[in-house]
Parts: sequence; C-alpha cells; structure tokens
Amino acid sequence: MAIPLSWWLTVAAALFAIGLYGVLSRRNAIGVLLGIELMLNAANINLVAFWRYVTPQALTGQVFAIFVIGIAAAEVAAGLAIIISAYRRRRTVVVDDLDTMRW
Repeated sequence: MAIPLSWWLTVAAALFAIGLYGVLSRRNAIGVLLGIELMLNAANINLVAFWRYVTPQALTGQVFAIFVIGIAAAEVAAGLAIIISAYRRRRTVVVDDLDTMRW
C-alpha cells in the first residue's frame, strides 16, 4: 500500500515551516544554516514525491534532488567557512553582531 502524495506534501510543508522558523528566529549563524538545510530537505521531499506520483518512468525528480543535495553541501561548506572566519575576527557567531562588512 502506497502512502498518498498529500501525506508527503504535508510532511514537506511542516519541515519547510520548521526550517523557516529556525532561520527567522535564531540569532546563532549555525542555527540559521541548519534552518536552511531543513528547507532544502523539504524541497527534496517534494521533488522526489512528485517524481514518484507523476512521472515515475523519468528520472527528473531524482536528478533534481541530487543537484539540490550538491548545492546544499556547497552552501554548508561556504557558510561554515564564512562563520569560522567571522568568529576568528570578532569572537562571536551571533547574526545581529555580524551585520556590517567591516572587521
């Protein structure tokens, strides 16, 4: 018995909402990155769910999901590099304190 598409979309919407709340409410830059990752995972769930229920013979949903995973990995690498650099300069990772480009 297959799980209905609406259940997958509900889970993805809840995961996206949790990620959005994490991005908007966190003061810590690492928490913001985690929220962005949750939102990207929600997008992956949507891509794979629509692929499975709309066109399972084509591999478009899986290919797009792999691209999103690659983009997420690059985003985490670049984001962590920026956060580590900012922490070394200012000794904080609070987003409100990192609002200017001057060191």
